[in-house]
Amino acid sequence: MLELIVLGSFVGLLSGFFGIGGGSILIPVLLLLGYETKTAIGISVVQMVFSSVYGSYLNNKKGTLDLVMISIIGMGGFAGALLSGYLAAVMSDRALEIMFFVFVIFALVRLFFQPHNMGDQKELHPIALFAIGAVLGMLSMTIGVGGSILLIPILVGFLHVPLKKAISAGLFFVVFSSVSGLISHAMKGHVDYQSGVIIGLASLAGVYLGIHLKDRVSHRVQKGLLVSFYLLVVLYLAKRIFF
Repeated sequence: MLELIVLGSFVGLLSGFFGIGGGSILIPVLLLLGYETKTAIGISVVQMVFSSVYGSYLNNKKGTLDLVMISIIGMGGFAGALLSGYLAAVMSDRALEIMFFVFVIFALVRLFFQPHNMGDQKELHPIALFAIGAVLGMLSMTIGVGGSILLIPILVGFLHVPLKKAISAGLFFVVFSSVSGLISHAMKGHVDYQSGVIIGLASLAGVYLGIHLKDRVSHRVQKGLLVSFYLLVVLYLAKRIFF
């Protein structure tokens, strides 16, 4: 239990600071602790519900959350995530790990090559925003991540949303996708509720600290840390899959 509490606090810190659900770091660690891939994904989804709801509440209080735009994307994410348990049930563990690897590679490349002068924020039709959310919700919850690991690079790189607002939006998106994903994975019996709740409760303190730090560092420092985080995840997954 002590290992799970420490792990939950650390994942919560990353979740609040980077606007991620936490699965991108939680799943690899759970695999190292001996959990099977599908069980690790189920635990990750439970933790994401805790961290995303609390973190979004804090971000909204601080005024960094665009509720209208991300609610549309989030509703699409909820719809798409309902299919995640079924996809996970028919895919092998190795296929899920490779899909996860591809997700993180895309996010890293998009963030790394982000232009310095992006211009004004772009607006998309609500149907397009819903469709983006649906695709991200379906694919991300299949592999146990909240979707923000891809949504943040899309918001920053394509829609020119400021990084801090994109991070807040990414964490709010996880509320929709994780609740829907939890329903889907629970129906397939992938969820270890005891471990998930322990990690989820422990993550709340980390989320609070992570959001506090996020709002105090500069854009340049935050982007550098975010790219470094993605790179570490890519290197670990490459070692696990190919070596």
